[in-house]
Amino acid sequence: MKLKQKIILESLRLFSLKGFLSTAVQDIMTAAGCSKGGFYNHFKSKEELFFAVLAEARKIWRDHNLAGLDEIASPVGKVKQLLFNFRDVYLKDTNCLPGGCIFVSLSVELDDQFPELAREVSRGFAGLKNMLTRFLEQGKEAGELREGTDTEAVAAMIFAGILGTTVIYGVDKSSAPLDLTIESLCDYLDRLRPGGAELLSRVVGRNC
Repeated sequence: MKLKQKIILESLRLFSLKGFLSTAVQDIMTAAGCSKGGFYNHFKSKEELFFAVLAEARKIWRDHNLAGLDEIASPVGKVKQLLFNFRDVYLKDTNCLPGGCIFVSLSVELDDQFPELAREVSRGFAGLKNMLTRFLEQGKEAGELREGTDTEAVAAMIFAGILGTTVIYGVDKSSAPLDLTIESLCDYLDRLRPGGAELLSRVVGRNC
């Protein structure tokens, strides 16, 4: 592995564990096994490195969370697969992200002292919400969701669920709340199908 890529990957792990502000350049050099000259030969500053790390983090996010979506014809099925990938692959990648997803922690950490960096992180949040809305809108057009479904509101709820479970899982690494959140979101999508709410009512009624 080339030194530049090693610096990026080790920085990603450190930012995931300690945050951007608490990670010193010396910490990065020690983890990457490079000298001060070796570091600054590739990056003029820690801020420049930040953007390279963010690009790598986004690539990992896409590779993990979007895996298999192209093979699924159903737009709503794509949303569910993304949720499963997020739960089973992305959040549990302790190699690249030993401290959990860096996007949420960085956006909070950098908001006051480095708002321009925080805004760069937040661009990814907007992109995810737009993608979810697009899939849900396609699902509604395909008849997978009831007419009148507010796809932007549903996308916002799914995004909030992802955000919340990211924080919780980052704290205790417990699978139970994570499983419950993903299952609840998928169940909610099923209830939005034409006849989904009525079917659920009949099932609940039989079990009471």
